[in-house]
Amino acid sequence: MKKLLSCQNPLIVRLILALLLAGAGLNANADFKEGFAAYERGDYATALREWQPLAEQGHAKAQHNLGLMYHKGKGVPQDYKAAVQWFRRAAELGDVRAQYNLGVMYRKGEGVPQDDKTAAQWYRRAAEQGEAAAQFYLGLMYDEGQGVPQDDKAAAQWYRRAAEQGDAHAQFSLGVMYRKGEGVLQDYKAAVQWYRRAAEQGNAAAQFSLGGMYALGKGVPKDDVHAHMWANIVASGGDKNAVELRNFVEEEMTPSQIAEAQKLARECVRKAYKDC
Repeated sequence: MKKLLSCQNPLIVRLILALLLAGAGLNANADFKEGFAAYERGDYATALREWQPLAEQGHAKAQHNLGLMYHKGKGVPQDYKAAVQWFRRAAELGDVRAQYNLGVMYRKGEGVPQDDKTAAQWYRRAAEQGEAAAQFYLGLMYDEGQGVPQDDKAAAQWYRRAAEQGDAHAQFSLGVMYRKGEGVLQDYKAAVQWYRRAAEQGNAAAQFSLGGMYALGKGVPKDDVHAHMWANIVASGGDKNAVELRNFVEEEMTPSQIAEAQKLARECVRKAYKDC
């Protein structure tokens, strides 16, 4: 019996270590959550006090959040270099949001020299973990040939992955690819479908493009009323191109059609752009 209770017994040692580590993990999670609650209520001093020790001990999410505090200047002086340092530590531990944010810092040149190639590398690491925003920006970099060779097919593939997760920017961009036939076979119906999904999320560029497709009868039957409706919605925000599209369509519309389009626009806005 004494032998079993001895700390020299490897089974007992492993059990004690496991219990100690589990307890430490629970305490770390509790401290992290307390820091998060403090941050949400604007108590940045408490958030910093909870997260700083965790970050220094290698807690990836605390490191990422500390990076956000330095980036935004909340609870600490704004310091892009410090933000990059904390993002990097978390990113190297595999934190997907830190990888994405580090990509953003390199793309913008905040806290580091501007470097599209390195930005693309960090976007890729986050994108491969399923981060939609990183997938969109990686697609954009392939679309524009920034940091990576210009590649329409790769752009369309990354846009699609982000679009299928509901990213409105990616949905619009994929619609553009289908309309132009870049990286995919030209398909106006597919373009309209992706424009519509982005438009329903309030993406103004997609709403304008959807109006244009109705005006031209591309991918949908020509419909001046719905073309006017979408153009009018975007024009209400001061977009000059949308004003021109609305005025162009009005030239072939009757007063009753214009009134109907204006009614539909009001209803569409009230429905938050769904089922318009």
